[in-house]
Amino acid sequence: MSKIKVVVLVSGGMDSVTALYHAVVEHDVVGALSFDYGSKHNHREIPFAADHCAQFGVSHRVIKLSFINELFASDLLQSGGAIPDGHYEELSMKQTVVPFRNGIMLSISGGFAESVDANGLVIGAHAGDHAIYPDCRETFMKAMGDAIRLGTYAEIELLRPFISLTKAQIARRGHELGVDFSKTWSCYKGRDVHCGTCGTCVERREAFQVAGLPDPTAYESTAQLPLPPEQGATPRHS
Repeated sequence: MSKIKVVVLVSGGMDSVTALYHAVVEHDVVGALSFDYGSKHNHREIPFAADHCAQFGVSHRVIKLSFINELFASDLLQSGGAIPDGHYEELSMKQTVVPFRNGIMLSISGGFAESVDANGLVIGAHAGDHAIYPDCRETFMKAMGDAIRLGTYAEIELLRPFISLTKAQIARRGHELGVDFSKTWSCYKGRDVHCGTCGTCVERREAFQVAGLPDPTAYESTAQLPLPPEQGATPRHS
């Protein structure tokens, strides 16, 4: 694929930061966007997004979506309840779904991309984005990509370079690209240190183990990882 001008969605997590590094190699990155929508961990991840963009001289903008925290129901939000612990595939993790979050962010990003003369949007969606998050599924991403393309004069393309990769494979790709994963954030609880027990921490820890890479992350707990629900749950640790 020839290089095109792209805007990258960069939250500050493992996937999006690796997507930024990948996009810098594959395309002409003309901007990056982060969204402050009132999650419990926005204040921890967005500074990492800014740091990585600055490393490449990529213009980084933070778009505030305060209405999400005010109007939407999700335990991921500051207005919601406690973040559950456990495996990321458990049904209890539905509590952390922010309704139509990716749809809202991609709509805004599509308009921004056309405004800066970009031809593509890059998002770090991957094969491990599990079924409890409907706006992470490839069926949704394809439909959203069609809507963005059809709704813009520039026919903005929604690029998903990791859609066939697992989280562990993204970790390997990031390692190849020189990503410092200690400068990324996953934990939904948003404390000073990753908790090690919430769904996103479990997914992060598992990814490094499966990838056979050292995990540079400091965790409050490194107790045994829980099994996926179909394999039977293990006792919770804190």
